[in-house]
Amino acid sequence: MKALILSGGHGTRLRPLTYSQQKQLIPVANKPVLFYAIEDVIEAGIRDIGIILGPNKEQVIEMVGSVEWDADIEFIYQGDPLGLAHAILVAEDFLGDESFVMYLGDNILRDGIVQHADKFGELNPDSLILLCEVEEPQRFGVADLDEEGRVKRLIEKPKIPPSNYALAGIYFFKPVIIEAAKNIKPSWRNELEITDAIQWLIDNGYRVEASIVEGWWKDTGKPEDILEANRLILDDIQPRNDGTVENSKIVGRVVVEPGAVVKNSMIKGPCIIGRDCVISNTYIGPYTSIGNSCEIVGTEIEDSVVMDGSKIVNAGRIVESLIGRGVRIRENDSKPKGHKLVIGDNSEIII
Repeated sequence: MKALILSGGHGTRLRPLTYSQQKQLIPVANKPVLFYAIEDVIEAGIRDIGIILGPNKEQVIEMVGSVEWDADIEFIYQGDPLGLAHAILVAEDFLGDESFVMYLGDNILRDGIVQHADKFGELNPDSLILLCEVEEPQRFGVADLDEEGRVKRLIEKPKIPPSNYALAGIYFFKPVIIEAAKNIKPSWRNELEITDAIQWLIDNGYRVEASIVEGWWKDTGKPEDILEANRLILDDIQPRNDGTVENSKIVGRVVVEPGAVVKNSMIKGPCIIGRDCVISNTYIGPYTSIGNSCEIVGTEIEDSVVMDGSKIVNAGRIVESLIGRGVRIRENDSKPKGHKLVIGDNSEIII
């Protein structure tokens, strides 16, 4: 089996961050979201991976290439994002006549895909789609299931959902899906929709099964989704101190990476302090990820993601914030009690 991981798209819901970086490279618990997908398919025993590229393709190639993966990775340029089924057609030469898993690179599954890959192998359907029970199914693509749990039809954002089972952005396919993608027409968005391709399979007598995600699943398409995924990942971290802690109090599950210096501060987990950071006279609260090479002085930060190379000095209290790479936040004369921020890369804010 092969894997096709999608790392294209413009990420408009995450602007201004995605003006300068690819959305799948935004870190959750100091790891790019895309890496969780790569790790999941490798854990499932897949060693032949194609990554679909769009805007910022050089960023993705460089970031993925910075790690020695236990897999062969091929990069496939899609160009304009013309739909998930279009991505399959672009990757036709790579996929050949083998079965594959298609994994949207901005999704995170707590428990990975091993059990779903096993189910695909055991049931041997033409497609197996991952579904997750959600509270507001009208916000998602939804599956209508028969009594045996097979998929009867897929509906995109239905006003009256036939079930609470949303498409989780991970699909297993036999090669027939390529034929399906070639036989559908663009939607009103001028895209070749994967839901239409799967519906083509159903309408033409092919077997489409469902596999229910038992643990949590997050689509990290919006700032609040990034922060929620960060909380969920940090809930599972194990404490570790590989840095230097001086005159500081560490409470709960905290990771301090090599080269980081924490002095005269309180760190309350779960949280992670990246490599080569300097944290001084600061409070870092629960559910916070501080990227590598950051400097934070005289500030309180809680329930936030701060990306690599940012410097925050005497900035009061920052909560529920997503702060890009190389950001500078510093004090002005006023002293507000709190700030809620979504800040693009290389910005400077005077507060």
